[in-house]
Amino acid sequence: MRLTNSLSEHVRACFSGIWVETAEPEEALTEIRTLCEQQAWHLAHWNLETGLTLSGQGTAPDANLTAEDPLTAVRAASELASADTPALLVLENFHRFLQSSEIVQALAEQLNLGKQQRTFLVVLAPTVELPLELEKRFVVLQHSLPDREQLLTIARELATEPGELPEGQPLQKVLEAAAGLTRLEAEGAMSLSLIRHGQLQPETLWHLKSQQLKKSRLLTLHEGNESFSSLGGLQALKAFCLQALRSQQTTLQAKGVLLLSPPGCGKSAFCKALGNEVGRPTLRLDMGALMGSLVGQSEANLRRALAQAEAMAPCVLMIDEIEKGLAGSNTGAADSGVSARLFGTLLSWLADREPDVFVVATANQIEPLPAELTRAERFDGVFFVDLPGAEERQAIWSIHRTEFQIGDEQSLPTDTDWTGAEIRACCRLAKLLGNSLAETAQQVVPVAVSSAESISKLRRWASGRCLSANQPGIYQTTTVANGQRRRGLNIKPSAN
Repeated sequence: MRLTNSLSEHVRACFSGIWVETAEPEEALTEIRTLCEQQAWHLAHWNLETGLTLSGQGTAPDANLTAEDPLTAVRAASELASADTPALLVLENFHRFLQSSEIVQALAEQLNLGKQQRTFLVVLAPTVELPLELEKRFVVLQHSLPDREQLLTIARELATEPGELPEGQPLQKVLEAAAGLTRLEAEGAMSLSLIRHGQLQPETLWHLKSQQLKKSRLLTLHEGNESFSSLGGLQALKAFCLQALRSQQTTLQAKGVLLLSPPGCGKSAFCKALGNEVGRPTLRLDMGALMGSLVGQSEANLRRALAQAEAMAPCVLMIDEIEKGLAGSNTGAADSGVSARLFGTLLSWLADREPDVFVVATANQIEPLPAELTRAERFDGVFFVDLPGAEERQAIWSIHRTEFQIGDEQSLPTDTDWTGAEIRACCRLAKLLGNSLAETAQQVVPVAVSSAESISKLRRWASGRCLSANQPGIYQTTTVANGQRRRGLNIKPSAN
């Protein structure tokens, strides 16, 4: 819902305290001013630099009011009261002054009076930081980032010369690249593209978007060119995701997948390649970067990161090693419940989100993950990515031999239960050190040896509970008489 529509409803419902979370206070103020002009409401605006400015026919506040006096600005709201006309006092970046008990008390009293006087305090701030005394007195509204329609308007306003504004699919790619930027950022990126190329091109917008995401330290934009051709195995997982993301259904959308496996089996590489395969940007959510030192900051960081991902939809959101960020969600004792609150926010979003964000979450362990995460409708499928089999290892060797220019004359080392990461490491070190693959293999300690117990435990848990990433169907593992492990779809021991 647009800010003006939501704000109008809450004013008519007589919510005297309205907190607008926005990264663009100037744009939000412009929209509020337009609304007040349409409804013939009184409007006053205060910030630390300009002091109090009035629009409409509200009564002027005390002449002694100065830009350094936020307390007087709050008290001036009563002077804007009118018997038949609502009056809005917009306080910009007012979260900076809520450490003062005097200002908090003045706000509380004014909010009580506001219901009688029809005066409304509207705080514009980039984050929601309310003291306990005011938490129940404010309603929080979101000032959304610009949608495709608004970005198209910006593009048409800037690209006015012939040939500057592309048409058809190239224009859609420009708008996709601009999604997730603020209006000011979108204007700057489009202007830079016009300066560099004489027309709007998505590459410039993607580059600037990557820089903007890095500043938040919550999301990063993956800019590699990986594809499924550089990733051996995982045929069932590849087919499942491609079919889900290329579905012709217009009323349904894919939710995502949870990948469980030992380290080095290609989970992260799959995430990076998937976006390129389906033509979507791949965003990486850093669970560690969400943690903040202030109460409520971690949850606010997660909501902000998810809002950025939604603004860039359709996209692929990669949550790598999700169990590390949610390790304390079962008990909450170690971090005062922060992990539990993060987990609750993430669960709600996974189940209820509307924008087309395909989530690929990875985990190396199952114990830290609460059972609620793996239930139906959080993800479209929970896949177990086992160590590659003989056929998959051959494909991986071929890929990395070509990558590091290692000739076919070299024989392959004994690689039973090697991961893809270990095969790549062997090829890279052989090229780096000038040794043969067989010699280099002596320096590789497979995770199947170093973590044999944990891998065996993980396989036992996944058997019958997860989909197989390598072939269609449920993952099953059994141990036969000769002690060798069989993997695949519903394998049964031999009758002999």
